[in-house]
Amino acid sequence: MLTEDKLVIPNKTKFEEGNIFVDGDVIIFPGCNVGYGIYAKRVVIGEKVRIEGDVIGEEVRIDSWCDIKGNVVSKGEAYIADFTTIGGKLTVFGDLDIGRNVKIKNGFEARGLITIQDPLPIIIFVFFYLLELLRLGKLEEAEKLLEELEDEEIVNPMIIPENSILDLNRIKTECEIEISGSRVLGNIKAKKAEISNSEIFGSVRCVGEVVIRNSKVHGAVEGNVVVVLRGSEVVGNITAKRVYVEEDCIVEGTLSGEAGVVIKPKIDVKAALSEKEPEKMPEKIEEEKEEKTELKEVEKEIRNEIRKDPFKFERPDKIPSAKEIEKSVELLKELKEKR
Repeated sequence: MLTEDKLVIPNKTKFEEGNIFVDGDVIIFPGCNVGYGIYAKRVVIGEKVRIEGDVIGEEVRIDSWCDIKGNVVSKGEAYIADFTTIGGKLTVFGDLDIGRNVKIKNGFEARGLITIQDPLPIIIFVFFYLLELLRLGKLEEAEKLLEELEDEEIVNPMIIPENSILDLNRIKTECEIEISGSRVLGNIKAKKAEISNSEIFGSVRCVGEVVIRNSKVHGAVEGNVVVVLRGSEVVGNITAKRVYVEEDCIVEGTLSGEAGVVIKPKIDVKAALSEKEPEKMPEKIEEEKEEKTELKEVEKEIRNEIRKDPFKFERPDKIPSAKEIEKSVELLKELKEKR
């Protein structure tokens, strides 16, 4: 199901120095900043998206207020909405629907029918209508809509959620990220990450879980729970509350798990991710209670000593702080012995 709550980098996606090559389609939601050119089958771009390179596909649909720094080439139809800026040349081998106030620096060439209007490409309308249904929790209506779109099937899509950033240095999103069978450049920062059969040239840092399957990460890995499965390699440190590593994995850095590090032949990923933080033992809780009670008694006795002889303390004008009370425990023991 098409969803905006996950950044998806599908199989056979390659990040080169200036371009991203996708074997299927690309869907970019509004407000994203992409520091690459895009090469794909079908490219759908939401409003206010900035792309630093070329956009080339069998079909290209660009919403309003976008800024494309390079060329735009569509081997089929193309839709360009209002107030979009293209820094290079627009080339369309099929029909072209173009909106008002579109700026094209190096001119355009269209071999099919040219229509100047205020286009709202149906596929863009459907995507954002579907997004609104999901936000409203109308899942049944969203499923019906998807069933009706079999003719407009999205092929192996790369999905970039709203306000995400992809450039040579970083891949940043407030959503989860899923990477499979791809070569990816940049330091990843996301809510959660699932990486399989891929090579990541950068670090992976998440608030939640990180699962690495048969992949290589050229950098550090951080998360709440990190699971590294057989056939994986991490060229850096792994830091998390809990770390799970299967045997036959390679970790060139250190393993740091606040609540523990587990290394064994086989790891149940579902069980590892659902495992709760270890609770304190009843004995430990009782010890902490006893320590607090003892500290209160110490404070009370020291206050009494202040009243009897305030010059025994370095600061007679004030009641001792918690640190001073702790330092005075030994003195209190001496006073008790004298009694």
